[in-house]
Amino acid sequence: MIEPSHRRLSVRRQCDLIGLPRSSYYREPKKETEENLDLMRMIDEEYTRHPFFGTRKMRDFLQRKGYKVNRKRVQRLMRLMGLESIAPKKRTSIPEEAHKIYPYLLRGLEINYSNQVWCSDLTYIRLRGGFVYLTVVMDWYSRYVLSWEISVTMEESFCVSALERALRCYNPPEIFNTDQGSQYTGSAFTDVLQDHGIRISMDGKGRAMDNIMVERLWRTVKYEDIYTRDYESIEELVKGLRTYFEFYNNERRHQTFGGKTPAEVYWGASALRKVA
Repeated sequence: MIEPSHRRLSVRRQCDLIGLPRSSYYREPKKETEENLDLMRMIDEEYTRHPFFGTRKMRDFLQRKGYKVNRKRVQRLMRLMGLESIAPKKRTSIPEEAHKIYPYLLRGLEINYSNQVWCSDLTYIRLRGGFVYLTVVMDWYSRYVLSWEISVTMEESFCVSALERALRCYNPPEIFNTDQGSQYTGSAFTDVLQDHGIRISMDGKGRAMDNIMVERLWRTVKYEDIYTRDYESIEELVKGLRTYFEFYNNERRHQTFGGKTPAEVYWGASALRKVA
């Protein structure tokens, strides 16, 4: 998909056109042994079904499937994938000690219009021969996906990039909610929010369901796209996710909204869009 020797378009411009971060083009997706990738595939699917599974339950599940794995190996793979039982919390939610933690602002709050609350999270995405991570920024009320990016690491830069892209394209929200992961508690992320006058909200420790809207999105994306496509490369994944999120926003109807799509709910409640 990317042609390094293209006569007119630089690699940077080609990456911009297909929505692929240049860091992901220049770096290979994370790899493991074939056996570990097979284990991670099964862990990912079982965790999506049962997010309360910790390393013990996951070890027992894999052993029942015939795999000779111990808990230490399962711990390493789940840590690599950013997964931990929703109590005490996902591994991606562990903050750096020096980072400031903000209070959870959504408890008891009626969320009834677009751009009132945005939220973000990241998740593990498998490829045929490796894996990457996906982050999204989503409008809580309408469930409209405002922006997304992928990365080969869980570093904060791609989360910040997704946030900045959403803010370029849409009016800022009143509140932005995340978990307590280091990607969101660092100054690179919170400074952007504060510069736009956005109130910062973070899930309570050990309360993965405080960010329930994104948790639901992950299940939807994985069951409806990732698990059925078996993507082979980052470029193929980016192309597929672009198609899927276009479908999700503009065609996938929600019973909660009386059969309306996220786009219809978002734009129906807020017609304020910026130019990127």
